[in-house]
Amino acid sequence: MIVVTGATGNVGRSLVRTLAAAGEKVRATSRGISARDVPDGVDWRRADLADVESLRATFDGARALFLQSGGASAHLLDPGAILDAAGAGGVERVVLLSSQGVATRPDSPSHGALMRSIEDAVRRSGVERTILRPGGFASNTYAWADSVRTSRTVAAPFGDVGLPVIDPADIAEVAATALRDPAHAGRTYELTGPALITPRQQTEAIAAALGTPIRFTEQTRDEARAQLLHFMPEPVADTTLAILGTPTPEEARVSPDAERILGRAPHTYAEWARRNGAAFR
Repeated sequence: MIVVTGATGNVGRSLVRTLAAAGEKVRATSRGISARDVPDGVDWRRADLADVESLRATFDGARALFLQSGGASAHLLDPGAILDAAGAGGVERVVLLSSQGVATRPDSPSHGALMRSIEDAVRRSGVERTILRPGGFASNTYAWADSVRTSRTVAAPFGDVGLPVIDPADIAEVAATALRDPAHAGRTYELTGPALITPRQQTEAIAAALGTPIRFTEQTRDEARAQLLHFMPEPVADTTLAILGTPTPEEARVSPDAERILGRAPHTYAEWARRNGAAFR
């Protein structure tokens, strides 16, 4: 049995489907999960990573765990207690979804230090482990969906700064491989897409997927910051803007790790946009 936490998220949803299609027994869990969120044959359980007691039953009889790092709620987690409960349930292998920021932004309290503390807890647990450190997600541009649907516009900062964003489905496929193959134990993988792409180019890719023009407007940093502060804490917003506007050489580097594991190039942003165009219609 493989337990997938965060099973309704962009990575978790794809991971559940990938594992189920491969014939694995899967137990999917998240705070808001229901039967309609998972394929037939998948055991689904409602549980909260911030509430260890709610997780204990999901770990019973499991041999492997995909541990989503909590996203915006990561600061609420007790990773040591989660891993103790997982071990008591029989889990012997953990694949952790961490962040590239552990290496590139070590002084950031959100992207660096917090994710590092979760990684350290996994290492201390003694289980077989694989750590995934993705950069930016292609799915972050779902934030533009409403303005694209209503006015065929996108507003974003740093319109001509490129980053190698990755399709969450590729992260899921890497995770599925690591969960099933012990050869990946002890490894840390940096996951990126196959090429740099700017917000302006992402807008063009969405327009091509929809077959209709979309107007791109470049925000100032202050405008973007004010928007981000509506749904994320100030330190997270500031680090996010630093990555988007002045990425380090490492953040702008295309990593070979995903291609090595997948045996193919990761999906481009344009491929992601074509597959997910319905969200922008």
